[in-house]
Amino acid sequence: MRAPPLSLHPGQTISDQPRFRALSLGAGVQSSTLLALSAEGILPKVDYAIFADTGWEPAAVYAHLDRLEEEIAAPAGIPVLRVSVGNIRDDALNPDHRFASMPLHILNQDGRPGMTRRQCTGEYKVKPIKQKVRELLGYPYPARIPKGVFVEQWVGISTDEFHRAKDADVKYMRNRHPLLDMSWSRADCARYLTSLGLADTPKSSCLGCPFHGNAQWRHIRDTSPSEWADVVEFDAAIRQGNARANAIGNRLLGEAFLHRSRVPLSEAPIDHVTAAERAALRISADEADVLENGVEDGCSPWACRGDADALTQDDFGLAT
Repeated sequence: MRAPPLSLHPGQTISDQPRFRALSLGAGVQSSTLLALSAEGILPKVDYAIFADTGWEPAAVYAHLDRLEEEIAAPAGIPVLRVSVGNIRDDALNPDHRFASMPLHILNQDGRPGMTRRQCTGEYKVKPIKQKVRELLGYPYPARIPKGVFVEQWVGISTDEFHRAKDADVKYMRNRHPLLDMSWSRADCARYLTSLGLADTPKSSCLGCPFHGNAQWRHIRDTSPSEWADVVEFDAAIRQGNARANAIGNRLLGEAFLHRSRVPLSEAPIDHVTAAERAALRISADEADVLENGVEDGCSPWACRGDADALTQDDFGLAT
């Protein structure tokens, strides 16, 4: 198996070389595939794999990350760097801590549905990766990075979600999407990981992500009672919005929920099997992940699956 050469960034020449290659490692299917392809020499070797830890990933993700580091990255000499700016769950419930809003499902006072602004990806995923890249370049904030100094950053976007591919918003990072260059789908990635004994690679997203579909909520409830109790408790705790906003008098004009039905998670109709889920029974499990939720599963710093769904509080008459 050989991969085609990676395409150049628009305006990039052969002599325009990055200082290093870094993989944005979410520890889900696509990014795990990129790490393994690099470690096996099918793709060029990355210099670093960077995992942005929100502090609230499922236990299965942390266990998988440990395994990737020990069995895939370390033997190939690829450092796995874990970075974090805090624990998203704890921060949401701390009245003394500035909080980057999660995209909660809102039921307004007039009965209209809405969603709060999604700021969590930028704060808990993108920000710590940028900080680490700057540090590795030798230009920690607020140092100015010279023109032409950049890193090549790999992002795990497969062909079935090509529309999520985007570049970084800073000049010192240039995103690459090697799976698109290889024309690999998520199903291709899953087959490859299975061949390596990694068929149980989990989806990477916060335990209480409001973009979970019913199947994901059921999976948490049915496989991890302690994590289910955790998300049910959190759901009840954020009914009036995050603690910091309430502490400064910026109360939510409505009620917030983790489940899209906008009822308490403990009462939400997560056992309802949607038409998409029923159709998914007739196709591969990997294709079903996309179909069941209506959007792709997982959370990537430059490709949050809920970009199309997250609206601002102003859109629904909520306090800002």
